[in-house]
Amino acid sequence: MSPAFHLIVDRHPVRRRISVRDWPAENGASIEMHMLPGYAPELDPVELLNGDVERRVAQANPGNVTELTAAATARLRRRQNQPDIVKALFRRPEVRYAAA
Repeated sequence: MSPAFHLIVDRHPVRRRISVRDWPAENGASIEMHMLPGYAPELDPVELLNGDVERRVAQANPGNVTELTAAATARLRRRQNQPDIVKALFRRPEVRYAAA
């Protein structure tokens, strides 16, 4: 039986603790933890989305924190209404492991 949930985490020191590493096994066979290399944003679909947001915010050239917040929020809301684009991030070759 394959796991119902795949927990994909980076190797930040807090996530390498034994208590965190052993948690999925102690809390059900339906969770499988996958550890990414220490620094590999190109392997993390969330980082691909973050990059998309960062590029759009940079293009907006916000002049203050309020404009920065508005630009980031607008981009995230747009992507929220475009699930096919978000799903496509998981189909990129470098993050293919994360596609179910």
